[in-house]
Amino acid sequence: MEYKSDIQIAQENVMAPITEIADKAGIDRKYIELYGNYKAKIDYKMLDEMKDKPDGKLILVTAMTPTPAGEGKTTISVGLADSLSAAGKNVMLCLREPSLGPVFGIKGGAAGGGYAQVVPMEDINLHFTGDLHAIGAANNLLAAMLDNHIFQGNSLGIDVRRVTWKRCVDMNDRQLRYIVDGTGGKFNGVPREDGFDITVASEIMAILCLSSDLTDLKRRLKSIVVGYTREDKPVTAGDLNAQGAMAVLLKDALKPNLVQTLEKTPAIVHGGPFANIAHGCNSVMATKTGLKLADYVVTEAGFGADLGAEKFLDIKCRMAKLRPNAVVLVATIRALKHHGGVEKAALGQENVEALKKGLPNLVRHLDNITNVYKLPCVVAINRFPTDTESEIAAVREACAQYGAEVALAEIWAKGSMGGSELAKAVLDACERDNSGFTMTYTDDMHLADKITAVARNIYRADGVDFAPAAAKDIARLESMGFGHMPVCIAKTQYSFSDDAKKTGAPENFRVTVRSVKVSAGAGFVVVLTGDIMTMPGLPKTPAAEKIDIDENGRITGLF
Repeated sequence: MEYKSDIQIAQENVMAPITEIADKAGIDRKYIELYGNYKAKIDYKMLDEMKDKPDGKLILVTAMTPTPAGEGKTTISVGLADSLSAAGKNVMLCLREPSLGPVFGIKGGAAGGGYAQVVPMEDINLHFTGDLHAIGAANNLLAAMLDNHIFQGNSLGIDVRRVTWKRCVDMNDRQLRYIVDGTGGKFNGVPREDGFDITVASEIMAILCLSSDLTDLKRRLKSIVVGYTREDKPVTAGDLNAQGAMAVLLKDALKPNLVQTLEKTPAIVHGGPFANIAHGCNSVMATKTGLKLADYVVTEAGFGADLGAEKFLDIKCRMAKLRPNAVVLVATIRALKHHGGVEKAALGQENVEALKKGLPNLVRHLDNITNVYKLPCVVAINRFPTDTESEIAAVREACAQYGAEVALAEIWAKGSMGGSELAKAVLDACERDNSGFTMTYTDDMHLADKITAVARNIYRADGVDFAPAAAKDIARLESMGFGHMPVCIAKTQYSFSDDAKKTGAPENFRVTVRSVKVSAGAGFVVVLTGDIMTMPGLPKTPAAEKIDIDENGRITGLF
């Protein structure tokens, strides 16, 4: 069989006009704003008219701890939606927007893979409808207004050593992590230490994804803490009268984006926070729109279940009052063997012993979903041609004690035809009882106790060590009234611990919290652990080096 890259498959696909996809999804044409022939925004006013319609069922797709072998969580999400649609179900797929950082960095495109993709693939992976640019503009407008206030006399008494608001750019650029700006004389600003975050880790991204409507967006923007005065009082975007102008920049970005899969299943792709350094879920508005339009909504949360799923369940579900009907936990035989100590080059060889050594990683995630959050779970094996029956049998045996069905998926190669077994298992799981759904911590717990609850119950750490600065941060934030907020823990995606080298299911470790800051507009407290960075860097050989466009406008190298 001829091998075709993801981009080749996507470019050969004949897309339906987006108006036909809107009709299929049951969206009245008056709520559709066209961005060309194959992309559209959905007017958020539609939600008001549909507020009394019952919600469909919510399916969360998450995964075991990532490895260089790959897990294919987005591919499984797309393929599952297509498979449910092929089974005659009314389905909506809800995904995040890719960031240019990974696209040009190490991961490449993030629109699915093989015959399970969302299209137009190139547009989605690049500028799409401009949402990320609007978020960056709003973020940097606030930064400019803040520094201008300081330059123009600083009537609020902002301590320039305690400005917490950073600028952002949607690109991996380690050179911008720590900078000094405002140099060049008194007419060029006030010199101070500064820095950039990647746009998808910005608070504006989180606010966009957690806002329920335009009014809520403005309320959240107004609440952003940008720094502190010399008297240790928080200074907000509202103090700078910035929320109105920021909302204007974000008014269209707030509207969910409608696209389609290769098999013409309606898909909403909206919002794109990373799950290792942000909350890792698509927008609340996208999910709620999907739940009103479809009987089944398939969505995904980034990286492993200790990151994306934890934040989906402990932050997004808490704020949006959502309760998933089922969780799909994606695994590959190759990744399990990697967690069992096998080098990447040897992952195609049968090795049941190594697989069994790696299984505790999958089992820990499964135990968290079924026994901590108490939700029905299906384990999806993203099948590779090299997987053997003995290896698959070992996975089934390990998962059986948790009441989780194991379903094989050959979605990358076969599209919806390869996901029929998974679709049936998920439909069965959606009929099981999810009324016991619980979260890792309660609102009234102290911040340190919330962090410890996640570390102990989800990561299985022995405890948490708070650096003196972090302990001081927590005490200050609680004294300012932020103690009721959920915690968004920034941690390496490669391990349950805060050490990327501890693969598998590590034990006898502690998590180190080095700093804590409030994202008051987003409504959570950000917790930085280990050596995690909020501005990634490019790898030695960036994916950008292989991306090109020919004289006919045909893009290559985008995986």
